[in-house]
Amino acid sequence: MNFRRKHKASKCFPVKILTLDAQLEFNLECKANGRDLFDLVCRTIGLRETWYFGLQYEDCKGFLAWLKMDRKVQDQDVPKTTPVPFVFLAKFYPENVAEELVQEITQHLFFLQVKQSILNMDIYCPPEISVLLASYALQAKYGDYDEAAMKPGLLGTEDLLPKRVLDQYQMTAEMWEERIKIWYADHKGLSRDEAEMEYLRIVQDLEMYGVNYFPIKNKRDSELWLGVTALGLNIYEQDNKSVPRINFPWSEIQNISYDDKKFAIKPVDKTAPPFIFYSDKHRVNKLILDLCIGNHDLFMRRRKPDSIEVQQMKAQAKEEKLRRQGERNKLAREKQLRETAEREKAALEQQLIHFQEEFRVANEQLRRSEESAELLAEKARVAEEESMLLTQKASDAEQELQRIRLSAMKTEEEKLLSQRQLHEAKQIASRLLENSERCAAEAEQLKGDLLQARYAETQAKKKLLEFLTTQASVAALHAASRPITRIPTSASVLSVPNLFPSSASSVTGSDHHLHHQSDLQQHLRRLDDVANDANLPAYEARLPIPLANQLTGLTNLTGLSSSGYLPAIAASELVNSSANYDLMTHGDMEQLSLEIEKERVEYLEKSKQLQEQLRELRTEIEVLKVGEKQTLYDQLHEEQLRSGDDKYSTLKKSKSGSTGARVAFFEEL
Repeated sequence: MNFRRKHKASKCFPVKILTLDAQLEFNLECKANGRDLFDLVCRTIGLRETWYFGLQYEDCKGFLAWLKMDRKVQDQDVPKTTPVPFVFLAKFYPENVAEELVQEITQHLFFLQVKQSILNMDIYCPPEISVLLASYALQAKYGDYDEAAMKPGLLGTEDLLPKRVLDQYQMTAEMWEERIKIWYADHKGLSRDEAEMEYLRIVQDLEMYGVNYFPIKNKRDSELWLGVTALGLNIYEQDNKSVPRINFPWSEIQNISYDDKKFAIKPVDKTAPPFIFYSDKHRVNKLILDLCIGNHDLFMRRRKPDSIEVQQMKAQAKEEKLRRQGERNKLAREKQLRETAEREKAALEQQLIHFQEEFRVANEQLRRSEESAELLAEKARVAEEESMLLTQKASDAEQELQRIRLSAMKTEEEKLLSQRQLHEAKQIASRLLENSERCAAEAEQLKGDLLQARYAETQAKKKLLEFLTTQASVAALHAASRPITRIPTSASVLSVPNLFPSSASSVTGSDHHLHHQSDLQQHLRRLDDVANDANLPAYEARLPIPLANQLTGLTNLTGLSSSGYLPAIAASELVNSSANYDLMTHGDMEQLSLEIEKERVEYLEKSKQLQEQLRELRTEIEVLKVGEKQTLYDQLHEEQLRSGDDKYSTLKKSKSGSTGARVAFFEEL
């Protein structure tokens, strides 16, 4: 009988992970702990800066909690639904996003979370800054501004401004869109990660950014707010979460502990008394302690040299940034060349249209000149016939006069009669001669006009031929001097079509016009072939990349193995590899220092211009403000503007004085 050991099938349970731009589902083993699930999510999305994030869930009593890494998932107070839902969020915030956030996926996750907090009004944001942030959000999502693609109704399809801002001003959606588009157009050339970083740089200067608020009490039972931040602990009054009254930096805190509802914070200064406050909810106390420990650890970690892993990440991020910058520069050059070629093509098309119009006008004038010449020739012929007729009549009258003279010699009466007839005949002959001379003069004048018209017609043809020949030569020279290097030698000089052939040509006027148009069209087709031979790719707007493609690219970038873990390295191998792998040479450090200094100067200059533009926008919309809809935080923000304070000056004031003095001040609140 064959006995075989039967392996038990591993029991699994489904979990669903929600990020701000994706949804992931896994079958997790029942014995898996929080670290297993968290690492699985990070490997899936390609995240290496894991120390900022955590898995959040809602426990059975409705409190938000973070999944503990060292305990089994099913042993914690997670929901009993199937699949078990978790939300992947940033748990801790950096002090300076530009210096600490290395990976693009990390920046993107922070950007999405902070943007949602502003739109949900969890973070107070002034109206003018909300407009600026909306423009950066559009740049990150759609790329450079395109007037044709950006249709009206943007606020109806995109969440760009907090509802509080829309309600506080007598402004239509079109008015808000117009102001957002003005800022949006100024961000041309920014990539998605650059736009998101600019967004985070602005948001980190807001007073409520990166603060986790918890209700507490002091010994006098005064209701206050505790704010846990990356820099330390802030104490706020009940009706003001914006301006802290007291600040305790992490560098002044030695130990944090709690007993039931009582929290005791021991300062580094041994002469100062412990900082004690009370929180009513036990579950909230665990969360406060967890956030305090995590923020304190990150605070101390930032003040130590970067680990090998972080140095590698920064080196890879720098190489990737340089590579992308090179690609963007190449794309910009190609786009500029393409735009130049298109502008030249459009200019040549306009010149062609202009030449065709001039050719049409010249032909029309020529036709009118020919008709005028034919009319003058007809008038001259008629005048000549009339002159010949009058000359014939004058000759007949002279013959009649001779007959009268002969008959006048017969008799006296006949003589008298002849004299009278002669006198009458002379008068008639005189009138006829005058008419004949006048007609002859008119005929001569018409002949002169005809000769002048034919001479003017000949001169017009010559001038038109010279003008068109000159313009065609200039167009050919302009086309030959374009900065496109791949034009074939045979196409470098374009022939100018003979628009007006000589009088000996057998081509008729209509055939000649068609032949000229076909030459111009053939010239335009050569220009199209030249632009197409330049192999300039069409500019593609940056659209959001599907998550799966992002994850694949990021996994390949980070150099993870197929299982997602870094290969195991012995301690001696790690030392040798760190010695052989020169992350940054002395020259690289100097170059990096110069780049950082240059970026700092540019950022300060840009910040000055930005503040000026924000002041102009604030002044512009101030007249449209609805006073009764202003919140307490709007009033506090206006007071800060009048006093010239900001987030950092307020923090500096709140931590002035000794630790003991601040503890005593807290007890008196």
